[in-house]
Amino acid sequence: MIFCGLLGVGPAGSAGAADWVVGANVGNVPWEFQDSQGRVIGFEIDLVTEAARCAGRSLEIQNIPFNGLFAAVQSGRVQIALSSITITPKRLNSLAFAQPYFDADQSLSVLKNSPIGSLADLAGKTVGVDTGSTGDLYASAHRAEYRIADISRYEGLSPAMLDLAAGRIDAYLSDVPSVAYYIKDKPQYRIALRIPTGERYSFMFARRFADAVRVNDCLSAMKRDGFIAATHQKWFGTTAAPGSSSVTVMDMPKP
Repeated sequence: MIFCGLLGVGPAGSAGAADWVVGANVGNVPWEFQDSQGRVIGFEIDLVTEAARCAGRSLEIQNIPFNGLFAAVQSGRVQIALSSITITPKRLNSLAFAQPYFDADQSLSVLKNSPIGSLADLAGKTVGVDTGSTGDLYASAHRAEYRIADISRYEGLSPAMLDLAAGRIDAYLSDVPSVAYYIKDKPQYRIALRIPTGERYSFMFARRFADAVRVNDCLSAMKRDGFIAATHQKWFGTTAAPGSSSVTVMDMPKP
């Protein structure tokens, strides 16, 4: 059974009853977000739901801000975290990931008429990022180099883009696929620059998670039978690139 509640609570008395409690930053379109009926849907929700079916496990979704997912996994509050989480060497020092299932880069988004077209144009500007994300890490690491005046941190893409529209920030640094999906019907925005970072996303869990290998095996099966490729087409309207982590079976990443 699958419980998808924005407050992380299924039917009365069911809290904690699911085999896998999954933490997700609901509002992270198109990875995990709420539809008009209040259901939690998205690319990664489809993947973790299929993984649970494959593994014979029940599932509950808890809404947790992105920056809180790491502590939630380490404390055992959730067994799996997802929210377009990039596998990084630093994160692998204390956490574990299944094999990657999506390749991505960072993007610099601005308003359509903004003169910003490169990282050098950020001198004296305010840049928005998602708290604790790889975009946050990138902006912080390069702040002095590009003379960024200020970094504003957000808990999700939507509030950042609204502040961009209102002129409270000058640019937004975040994952390419999320921004591209968000702005496809919003011509007031544009992606000024794609920043190659070679990022890959996957499910994150504690090193002691008993079903880690089972999750990884299910992802392998989902690649072999075309489920992830079909889900990629469903949510992004494009075919997953040959050789990408969406279609290529891989080992679990090691520290």
